[in-house]
This record gives sequence, structure tokens and C-alpha cells, in this order.
Amino acid sequence: MSTVYTTEDLLRILAEEYRACLNGQRLNLAATGVEVNPVVAPFLNTEAIQKFSAYRDFRAAVHRYQIEHQVSGIVWRQLSVQDQTLEFPEVAEQLVALPGDVAVLKQAKSTILNFWSQVTVGMDFYVVTNHGKESDRVTAAEVLPIAQQAAWVGISKHERVDFLQVILQLGSNQRPATSYPQGWLELGSDFICAVNPGQNPIF
Repeated sequence: MSTVYTTEDLLRILAEEYRACLNGQRLNLAATGVEVNPVVAPFLNTEAIQKFSAYRDFRAAVHRYQIEHQVSGIVWRQLSVQDQTLEFPEVAEQLVALPGDVAVLKQAKSTILNFWSQVTVGMDFYVVTNHGKESDRVTAAEVLPIAQQAAWVGISKHERVDFLQVILQLGSNQRPATSYPQGWLELGSDFICAVNPGQNPIF
């Protein structure tokens, strides 16, 4: 009986392949860039396109393996905000979510929302939509009813010495994205940003 790779195995394999592609050890010589973006293809570096295409093809093969062998895309993360720490599930970067993974995300929703409520007391709130292009200020009383409509939620933060932003992704039944901010924006998820009073959210 052949060994089935674990989530951790697949992440390690993808990381190794990514490095190999960046180093030029893997190239898709058939790639021209037209399949990426035909408008900008003439202006792109051919070798960079071939590296990107080689990795993209390999990652697609890993995703097929995941689905065929039912290898979860979930990893557990820790997030600390204001001396409080949350352990929560999210879809690993570069992997896909299986139906069972979405169920895990849904089960974690109430825990994440409770944490969110505790660490964002007194902050300003913005609902961000349209791939991060639009934001509307909302009150604290409006936040949880909006979040409760989501099938599942994700959480992340941006923090500097003079700035804190806690981000709540509002997921529906579409495939969860793998990481904030790039995946969330590409997926078109709406999200709620909590920032310190007087500050504006950043995307």
C-alpha cells in the first residue's frame, strides 16, 4: 500500500518546488505569458513567465492529488492581539480546501467571533467590499450581525508600533482563500477591518 502524503508533506514539497522554479531549475518552455495576461505578455520577461508557469502547473497537480486522496488543506495558526491568543484553522497557503475543511472553518466561526469581539473593543470598524476598493464605516453594534451572515470567517492582523488593524474575512460557500491579503482580495471576499480610533484601514 503506497503512502499518502500529509498536509505538511505537500506544503514542504511545494516550498521545495517553488525554490527550484525561482532558481530556474524548472521551466515551462511552452509558456509565453499569453495564458497569464495577453495584454501585458509582450512586456514580460520570458524566463520569469516560464518559471511561474512551471510552478503553477506543479501546484495544480498537487491540488489534484489533494482531492483524489482527500488530504486536508487545513493548518492551525495562532494569532495574538492585546495579550490574548487564539488558535484557529485556516486553509494553508498554496493548498485547496476540501468540503470537510470548509466544515472545520464553519465550526470555528463562533470561537473566532468571540475572540474578535474581545480584542476590538473601542476600535473603529469598516466593512470592505469590491476587492478592497470600497470601505464603509459601521458601528460596533452593526459588526456582529454582519459577520453572523457569513458561512465562515477568517482572521488576521496588521500591526506596527503606532498601528493595529484586525481583519475579519467574511466567507461564503465559495472555496476559501488561503491567505490574507492576496488570496482574500482575489477571491472577492468582503471583510471587516477594526482599527484604532482615528485610523483608516489599509489593504
